[in-house]
Formats: sequence, C-alpha cells, structure tokens
Amino acid sequence: MRKAIALAVENVRNGGGPFGAVIVKDGKILATGVNRVTANNDPTAHAEVSAIREACKKLKTFDLSGSVIYTSCEPCPMCLGAIYWSHISHVYCGCNQNDADRIGFSDQFIYQELDKPMEERELQQTFILHDEALQSFKEWEEKEDKVEY
Repeated sequence: MRKAIALAVENVRNGGGPFGAVIVKDGKILATGVNRVTANNDPTAHAEVSAIREACKKLKTFDLSGSVIYTSCEPCPMCLGAIYWSHISHVYCGCNQNDADRIGFSDQFIYQELDKPMEERELQQTFILHDEALQSFKEWEEKEDKVEY
C-alpha cells in the first residue's frame, strides 16, 4: 500500500491525478499504475486499469486470479469492473469514496444513474439492428475453439 500511495503522490507532482495502484502476486509486484487521464487525454487511464493492463501484458493472460491490488483510493465503477473482469482476488484501499468526493473526484453520479431505469438515465441508449448484431453471438456459441473468459 505504501508503494501505491508513493506512486499517487509522485504522480501529482508529475502532472497526473492523485491515484496509484500496485498489483501483487505471490508476494512480488507484477505491475504498477498511476492516473494519467489528463496527461494522456484518456478517460480510461486510471491507476487500476493501467496496472491491470501492465500485469496482463507481462503475464500474457487476461486472468489475474491469485493476485491482489493495492490502490491508494477505493476504485471507481470502471476500475471495479476491470478488477472483477480480471479476476483479481482482493482489493486493498487507502482512501475511500468520501475522501475522493471531497477533492472533486465523485463517482456518485454513476452509481445514481445505474440505479435508475434505463429510460430515465441521462445517457440514453437506443438498441438498433438487434438481429444483425446477434450474428457475432451466434458464431461465438458455435465456435469450438473459443477461449472462454
């Protein structure tokens, strides 16, 4: 956790956001990440996502089962989703949502939006070409050599 915190502090000093993450497996650091959203003009360049990308690339797998992540702050919904999808086994957090809210990093609007019925959400979704879109799903179901995840 101290490494994640140190990365976050250093990143602020280098023009990035105040977030750092470290992924560990079998007692060894696999990967680190820092928030580079504004520095890289990439809204997905959060510390946790960056660390997950690095760890997966290093291990040549999308499955990080058995690893843990230390993050300087409780993960946002996007990062939490990435943590679930990567099968990381445990999350250790420094700061929490309320701490992030106090300095202008609030995720509450996302949680509130997800609680609403789809038709009441601010971001509208319209489903089109459903039958055509199902083609890839049909082919996936029939594919014998698919890699499940």
